[in-house]
Amino acid sequence: MRQVNIGLFNESFPPLMDGVAVCVQNSAYWMQKKVGKVEVVTPHVSGADYSAYEYRVKTFPSVPVPGRKPFVTGIPELSPSFLAHAAHTNFKIVHAHSPFLSGKAALHIARYQGIPCVATFHSKFKDDFAPVMPGFAVDVAIGMVVKFFNAADQVWIPQESVLETLREYGYQGGVVVMENGCDLVRDYPESFFTRARVRLDIAPEEFVMLYVGQHIWQKNTRLIIDALEKVADLPFRMFFVGEGYAAEEMKRLVKEKGLEDKVTFTGVITDRERLVDYYAAADLFLFPSLYDTSGLVVREAAALGTPSVMARIATAASVIRDGENGFLTENDPESFAQLLRSLLSDPERVKRVGERARVTLVRPWEDYAEEALDRYNSLLRSRSLPLIEKSKD
Repeated sequence: MRQVNIGLFNESFPPLMDGVAVCVQNSAYWMQKKVGKVEVVTPHVSGADYSAYEYRVKTFPSVPVPGRKPFVTGIPELSPSFLAHAAHTNFKIVHAHSPFLSGKAALHIARYQGIPCVATFHSKFKDDFAPVMPGFAVDVAIGMVVKFFNAADQVWIPQESVLETLREYGYQGGVVVMENGCDLVRDYPESFFTRARVRLDIAPEEFVMLYVGQHIWQKNTRLIIDALEKVADLPFRMFFVGEGYAAEEMKRLVKEKGLEDKVTFTGVITDRERLVDYYAAADLFLFPSLYDTSGLVVREAAALGTPSVMARIATAASVIRDGENGFLTENDPESFAQLLRSLLSDPERVKRVGERARVTLVRPWEDYAEEALDRYNSLLRSRSLPLIEKSKD
């Protein structure tokens, strides 16, 4: 029997990039360094090479998610090789970062082996279901999500404000607030920011705005484009980084509004160092998403001193103190545009707020891993199970 200290289960993992995939990737990296014998379990992505990771990545067959290209899902219970793998692997603890098929596999393994299952609530799943399901089906799906979290031994949320969404869904159990980390925490000399602009062919005086994330309407990307139209008379450049089902419609909308000369769609960027260039070159990060529970990209931008503009009513915006470590706008194009017009005319204010964002919004993933390991061992101790020991080297 193989012994695994920690199993991390999720529907997405690089080369598929979203906030949860980044969370799992960094959790696995730091936990592997600290305790070893970490395994990620995820649907297979065609052409992906998982051999370079320090930890093991175990995949099961996958199929595309309808309407959510390039994301995939699978049914691990129908994979004989995965079932054989699970039967011959002893986990000390499993952590589900999704309530769907990979998460259910984690829960089944936990019950079969008599070990704890931790589950993190990362996303507003109802926002995914509503556009593609009739109302009664949405209610059924949300009921299944709540049932999953009720079955977990401990439920984590990335910030306190997320609890409101869980309660709206019907979950009444306890939660642990586990703030996400950031892998871009380091000291960047001023010359780094200058070189980033040179690499991206951005002039020193140009005001640059940035969005990084899935190109889906749930992320409120239409609001960004509508607001940009209202400040089209001002000099700026805007970069959209990512991919998603709405990407082509977003490009058409930009063209219809006459913004092609100001707006660039880069496509998805999986090279983290290249992505850092965009964060470093940007003056403002635009992220008015009402969909996210905790904007990991907001913290990534903050690590480079780039403050975010977020919708005041957004769950993820609860960490923003307006005008101190970020900026808040009402959820309408006119208010958004007025704020952008004000900020474009005062770049020194933007820079000051960006520095406060860097100080207040960012913690290393290593800190997250340390806290997570303490919580894992507390759960194991409460059930008189073997603890996860730190590596001696």
